[in-house]
Amino acid sequence: MTNRIIRKAIATDLADIMKVMDAAKMIMRQSGNWHQWVDGYPSEEVIAVDMERDGAFVVVDDGKVVGYFAYLPSPEPTYHRIFGGQWLEDTLPYHVVHRIASYADVHGVFSDIMRFCFLHDTNIRIDTHQDNKIMQHNILKHGFSYCGIIYLLSGDERLAYQKIIK
Repeated sequence: MTNRIIRKAIATDLADIMKVMDAAKMIMRQSGNWHQWVDGYPSEEVIAVDMERDGAFVVVDDGKVVGYFAYLPSPEPTYHRIFGGQWLEDTLPYHVVHRIASYADVHGVFSDIMRFCFLHDTNIRIDTHQDNKIMQHNILKHGFSYCGIIYLLSGDERLAYQKIIK
């Protein structure tokens, strides 16, 4: 049994967070996802902005950072327009989950993150790359509905999902 907690990330976590990001990129590459999180993304600067927005969180297992995610309030600018579908609900505030990362040998992190997020909001949106089959599997396994395609500011396409707990 582990002693796992989720807490706000702090500046001194940055090196550990970047190690988790590198591990997550390795998982992506090993599963055939070569096009997501490239060219140094997510960088320390991106994580620092998550921290400034009070939306950076670490998953800590027995005192060691084993996961990271951003949990940010709406609006998410890239979610204003959705193509090939529609959001389940498009008038209420929501939170978005970005940059989920963990080590390959640490299990249940996605479930722990979702439990945390739904304790704080009942309306969650998330997106992922079409090549990220692991994330798509986890998103659907946790009851999210596929809503359509959104485009990042870079123009890259992402599959968008939403889950609302009534």
